[in-house]
This record gives sequence, structure tokens and C-alpha cells, in this order.
Amino acid sequence: MTAPRKKLLLILGILLGAVAVLAIALAFLNSSPARSGTRDALVSIDRGENLSEISRDLQRQGFIRFAPLLEVLARVRGTQGDFKAGYYRIPARSSTFAIHDLLVYGSQKLAKVTIPEGWTAGKIARHLEALGVSPAADFLAAVRSPVLLAKFGVTSKSLEGHLFPDTYFVPVPFTGAAMAELMASTFFDNLGRIEPQWKGMDRKTVHDTIIMASIVEREYRADDEAPLIASVFYNRLKLNRGLESCATLEYIITEIQQKAHPEYITLEDEKINSPYNTYKWAGLPPGPISNPGRIALEAAFHPARTGYLYFVLRDAEAGRHFFSRDLSEHNEAKYLYLKKS
Repeated sequence: MTAPRKKLLLILGILLGAVAVLAIALAFLNSSPARSGTRDALVSIDRGENLSEISRDLQRQGFIRFAPLLEVLARVRGTQGDFKAGYYRIPARSSTFAIHDLLVYGSQKLAKVTIPEGWTAGKIARHLEALGVSPAADFLAAVRSPVLLAKFGVTSKSLEGHLFPDTYFVPVPFTGAAMAELMASTFFDNLGRIEPQWKGMDRKTVHDTIIMASIVEREYRADDEAPLIASVFYNRLKLNRGLESCATLEYIITEIQQKAHPEYITLEDEKINSPYNTYKWAGLPPGPISNPGRIALEAAFHPARTGYLYFVLRDAEAGRHFFSRDLSEHNEAKYLYLKKS
């Protein structure tokens, strides 16, 4: 064998070896990480995330072995701008190539989950379980998670009051933690639009205003009356009077005592010994009593300026109230309107 031919074979051998090593390396990097386990997992792609952020997050969470491989793959295919925001269920042991195709081309079968304004975390949890989205216990554990509370800067013991009522589209099943985080994130997104300066406000002020919103949410019926109802409660706070909100008593009975919703509030109910009883104590209760929507939040952060101290329902069908400035006027209104009911 001639020297040139030997040299050529040597070069070919080196090239084949390099290709083999490269193929093995590519196969390894494309394979799923060992920690991905045998169960499907959820991943979220946030709106506005770029390719580099997405790939690093996927590697950090253990979905892919090597972030640059996903970046190179996307650039070669010209899909770097095609990753869609949302939640995705990644099958166990998915390769980087498969994950790329799922996040770019894959369609998710999503469940529609509607959470009405004024629901408590407990009611939301039961609804999620009934829909097959997540177990109630998992959602409630997430609502009380110190990790999530710290992430959103919530100083109370749960995310009650910070779970935004809305219609969500999520994969099923969905983890309780992911649902709680999604609802809390949506809450703060909306809060930023309602009160752009909230981050510069004192934490206690923000917390108290959210508590107020949770009460207003359970009291108003007509949208335009929410700021008026908020003004009544703020005026009573200034005078160190009890808010005397029936909604807080209903919260004690249904959420704390775990009893059926009362048909009406009795004098005995007004004597219940609880810090949430705004008939027994002046000031705000220690935490939110519901999860308020946009209208109640706007009313609590931007209440009407009035001299009203009382209100009574005057038209149940239309949800309209009569507002009073003094007890005498209020008692006359109660006699007039409650007599008709």
C-alpha cells in the first residue's frame, strides 16, 4: 500500500471516528435527562420569553440536558421566534428534538376553567377537583405554600384574596401548584393595571386594601355601586366603627365553621367570637374573605368620596341599595325596604 493511500485511509478513519463521537454526543445530548422520570411533566412558557431564556429554563428544570442544542436546532430550522406561551405537558423521556416540536408545532387539548368573582380558595379547590383539573387538597396546599407566598410577596398565611377570578385554559390534569401560581400571577398583572403605583405603597396598606376588596366583592351587586359600598366601609373605619358586613359572618359560617350557607344572618350569628366578625369588632378582619375581581379591586383602591355610613338592599331584582348618612335615615330605609321584601 502506497504512502498517500495510507495517509488517505488514516484521514478517513479519523473523520469517521469524529463523526461517530459526534453522533454519540448528539444522541446523548438529545436524550432525556435521567431525572425526567417515567411520568409526564408540565412546563410553562411565559409570554415574552426569548429562545435563550426558554432553553435555559428547560435545562434548569431537567427537561433537556444541554440548552445550546435546543437553541442551535431552532436556529437551523428557523423556528426561534415560534415558541408559543402557555402550559405544555411533556411526555416522559422526551428528547430535545421532540420537545422542540411540541413547543413549536404541538397543540394542547386544554380545559376551560371559569372561576367567578367572590369565590374562596376552598370553593375554587372543590371546583377544580370536580373538573378533574387537580385534587382539592393539592390546590389548597399550594395556596398555603411558603414558596409561592414568598414569590408573590404575600405576607399573610395563604393566597386567599390573591387568586384572580377569570376564565383559564389549562391542560388536564394540572398541578395545584401551577394553578395557584397562574391565578396569583394573573391577580398581580391585573392589580398593576388597576393601581399602577401599588408596588410603591406600604405593604400593610396594599394588604388591607385587598381585604377591603374581598368584602366589597361579596356585598355589591350593581357594578356602579361598588365604589359607594367601599366608601361606606372606609368611612366606618375612620370612625373606628365595626364594618357590620354580613359577608364576613357568612365567611365564618361557611369557611371556618364549615357549615351550610345561611339563609339569613341572625342576632346569634352577630355574636360569633371570631376576628372575622365585623359586627363584634371594629376594623378589618385579619385576611381576605373572598377572591375579588376587577370591579371590587377598583372600588377598594379608588372608592367614591361620600358621607355614607350605611346601606340596605332596596331592589333585590336589580341589586340596588339605598345609602344613608345617619342611623335614623338608615332605620327608616330598613323599615321601608325590608317590609316590602
